[in-house]
Amino acid sequence: MPKMKTVRGAAKRFKSSKNKIKRGAAYRSHILTKKATKRMRGLKEAKTVDSRDVSAVKLMLGKK
Repeated sequence: MPKMKTVRGAAKRFKSSKNKIKRGAAYRSHILTKKATKRMRGLKEAKTVDSRDVSAVKLMLGKK
């Protein structure tokens, strides 16, 4: 049986850490001038994938 391919879009969006899958925040790409500095600081830090989506993301990344 052939190897399972990684979904390349998912590989660019998610990173695996030891126990969790990290993701970036939305609303960081454009129209940044009107967004508060406090809000941007909060968006800067890495978020984790919700527990309901972990199995789907792992499947896309080619992990079990």
